[in-house]
Amino acid sequence: MPITAQHVRETLDAYLADHPEEKEALSVLSEVLDAAGDSITSRKEFRGHVTAGAVLLRPDGRVLTIHHRALDRWLLPGGHVEDSDSTLLDASVRELAEETGVHPDRIEPDSAELLHIDAHSIPANEDKGEAEHLHFDFRYLLRSTADMVELQEEEVTAYSWMFADMLTDEPLRSRVLAAVRP
Repeated sequence: MPITAQHVRETLDAYLADHPEEKEALSVLSEVLDAAGDSITSRKEFRGHVTAGAVLLRPDGRVLTIHHRALDRWLLPGGHVEDSDSTLLDASVRELAEETGVHPDRIEPDSAELLHIDAHSIPANEDKGEAEHLHFDFRYLLRSTADMVELQEEEVTAYSWMFADMLTDEPLRSRVLAAVRP
């Protein structure tokens, strides 16, 4: 069953209950969600749409990053939600596996709770008929002992395991550092 606006709203509300300081920064997500309804996960929703991201953490405190071909940037693994995804966490695990080849049975969600929401602009892509729009990336902390990666070369050109303290995005960096287990 596809992810519904209700699931997104419940996930967002739970996140904001834990992180009320982010309510203003995420107000645009709430507004787009109210207006878009169940199309909030559709990549054709150009006011903005929900995507799913993975923060894959190894026991040594390193996080997997990928170099995204189209955006020419280093990012966390993640991407668009599909109709086959039943939850945002499921979408996060699926996207991680698709982009990096890390099999889902080698991944353990830290919890069902959302770690971070990142809202960022995606440039227009005339080849795909896409206007500039926002991605609301719902990021989950996943754990693994995997170190070998098999990249989806259509979208990803390289990968790196970086120490969590090298993440520059706050509050993501602080939350990942807090999750690192000695």
